[in-house]
Amino acid sequence: MKPSFFHPSTALYRFTILVFVASLSFGSYFAYDIVGAIAPTLVEKLGASRGTVGTFYTMYSIAAILAVLFGGMLIDHLGTRKASLLFSTLVFLGAALVWQAKSIPIFFLGRFIFGAGSEPLIVAQSSILARWFKKKELALSFGLTLTVSRLGTLFAFNTGELISSYFGTYRAALLAATLFCALSLGGNIVYIIMDRRGEKTLNLRDESVQEKINFRDIKEFKPTFWYVTFLCLTFYSAIFPFTALSTDLFVDKWGIARVAESSGGFLARVFNNFLHMFTTAGGISSIIIFASMILAPFAGQLVDKIGRRASLMILGSLLMIPSYLLLALTHVYPAYPMIFLGAAFVLVPAAMWPSIPLIIRSERVGTAFGLMTAIQNIGLALFPLFNGLLRDWTKSYTSSMLMFACLGGLGLLFAFLLKRADAQEGNVLEYERKQ
Repeated sequence: MKPSFFHPSTALYRFTILVFVASLSFGSYFAYDIVGAIAPTLVEKLGASRGTVGTFYTMYSIAAILAVLFGGMLIDHLGTRKASLLFSTLVFLGAALVWQAKSIPIFFLGRFIFGAGSEPLIVAQSSILARWFKKKELALSFGLTLTVSRLGTLFAFNTGELISSYFGTYRAALLAATLFCALSLGGNIVYIIMDRRGEKTLNLRDESVQEKINFRDIKEFKPTFWYVTFLCLTFYSAIFPFTALSTDLFVDKWGIARVAESSGGFLARVFNNFLHMFTTAGGISSIIIFASMILAPFAGQLVDKIGRRASLMILGSLLMIPSYLLLALTHVYPAYPMIFLGAAFVLVPAAMWPSIPLIIRSERVGTAFGLMTAIQNIGLALFPLFNGLLRDWTKSYTSSMLMFACLGGLGLLFAFLLKRADAQEGNVLEYERKQ
């Protein structure tokens, strides 16, 4: 007998689940970046220093490091349904606490709770996708989910200051983040209902979490792994801690408008802000994410086709250095160096993350990804704080931009060392192609 059109075995059912699973991280991405999007207003209205704004990100990353160490084991113990609901609830509660915070310490606590839920929620999301799309449309499902997640960042940077100015308070932007996290929590509940039905019908099993650390495996990792990991550390430490305060940089140094001039209702102003992405401080900050959303699939195809992963990481790291030097030492309109940073943000991750399964044995890939993510978050904990403190101490962002240029230089060094080590290990990264 032919199954009904909305039977769990149908593509329609799977892709309906995908819509709700993809929504899990939209709210968390929006809430993560809303702090950077409204940083100029937070500095003015909250009386916060730039170092304090950087610490909002530091608190998130400290929680993320702990979550990477223990979140995977918790998901395996509870199963994806219970674990994802727990993490979605923590994301919502953390965002709500930030919205209602009447003091800086409560703001810190909210960001910590938010980070404790957000990072393992992304891991749980990956397990859910593997559960439903393994041997079907797995790559497509991951790509669409990442696109929806980054839409959260794009909306945060392009609407944060607009929401604050339109409603007359920065808390309106934080409320928007809370509401989006509530929508993500609602999406999780719908997924649970659909997953429970599908499990009974299709006899589904939870997929094991892939980003768990087994410390006994680490001693067998070759130099190529460590060079990729240190490149990951320096690269992401130069991107996300920069965007945490980039909106404030563009207002502070160039006097770029926080919101595009517009009349009409709120939605009309939101649309106008997106149309003027290259002329508002938040819009320029979002160029990096916008570039990755548009170009990442093509970059992945390029890597699969030509190999040359280490060389592409060299090129991406190299692009960062002049970009930050232009931001530090010139008054060149910042959209131009941001375009080059966007290109770097497309090239390096597209070549870096898929390199791990090529240089690490399959049974140790989970440990490799988990360890790499934990080390990455050490940089994401420290450098937003350094960025803000340097701005407070020197009264300009020049030193911060030079710091990020130096991180680009270190990344370039690790990329060259990676290429040399790869040659000694058989040119796996440079010449491996998709079969």
